[in-house]
Amino acid sequence: MFGGKPRSSDKIWVKICGITNEPDAQLAIDAGADALGFNLVRKSKRYIDIEKAADWISKLPRNICKVAVMADPDWEDACRIGQLPFLDGLQLHGSESPEFCRRLADTGIPFAKAVPVTASKSLADLPNYFTDTMILDSGAGGTFGGTGKPFPWKFAPEFVRNHPGITVILAGGLNPKNVAEAVRVVRPRGVDVTTGVEASPGRKDHRLLRAFLQAVRRPMA
Repeated sequence: MFGGKPRSSDKIWVKICGITNEPDAQLAIDAGADALGFNLVRKSKRYIDIEKAADWISKLPRNICKVAVMADPDWEDACRIGQLPFLDGLQLHGSESPEFCRRLADTGIPFAKAVPVTASKSLADLPNYFTDTMILDSGAGGTFGGTGKPFPWKFAPEFVRNHPGITVILAGGLNPKNVAEAVRVVRPRGVDVTTGVEASPGRKDHRLLRAFLQAVRRPMA
C-alpha cells in the first residue's frame, strides 16, 4: 500500500484529497489525516500545478503520505510525476489499461488504481491492475471525482471479503455524517474524501475536516 500505516492505532487510513494550498494541508494533518491527495487533472476544479507547489509540499511532514491524482496520463508524465522526490505515489483515476499499470509497476513507482462502482458487476472480473491498492469510487457520467455522491455500498463488502490481498480504499460521497456507517458496512482498509470536507471546490472546511476524522476514528461496532 502506498499510504503506509495509519498515524493512530485505529485501523482506518484516512486520505484527504483535493488539497490545493498549504494551510489546508496543514489543517488536514493537524486533524489526523494519514495522507494528502493533489489533483493533477487539468479539467478538475481542484487542479494544482504540482511543480509550482513543490516548495511547500516538500516541507510537509515526511510521515504524511503525499499522492498525485492523475487520469489517463501519458507514459512520460506518469513516470516524471511518480519520480518526484516529495511524492509517495500515484492514484490513477482514468481508464488506464492493465498493460499501462504493469509497465508502471515494473518501474517501482507505487500507485493505486481507482474503479468507478455503479453496480455489482462493476467489481466482477476486474482485470489485474498490478497493484495491491484499489480505490472504490463513485461513477458519475464521466465527471472526474469530487461528485459528493456515494455509490451503493452494498456492492463492496463481497469484493473486500473475496480479495484479502488487496488494500481497499473507499471513496465517493463520504462526509462526517455517513463515513462511520460506510466503514461499518464495507470494512475498507482506508477512506478517501474530497467534497465532504470542503467549504467550496479546492478549499477545505476546517470544522468538517475535524468532524470527519473524529467520525472515522470512532470505534466500529
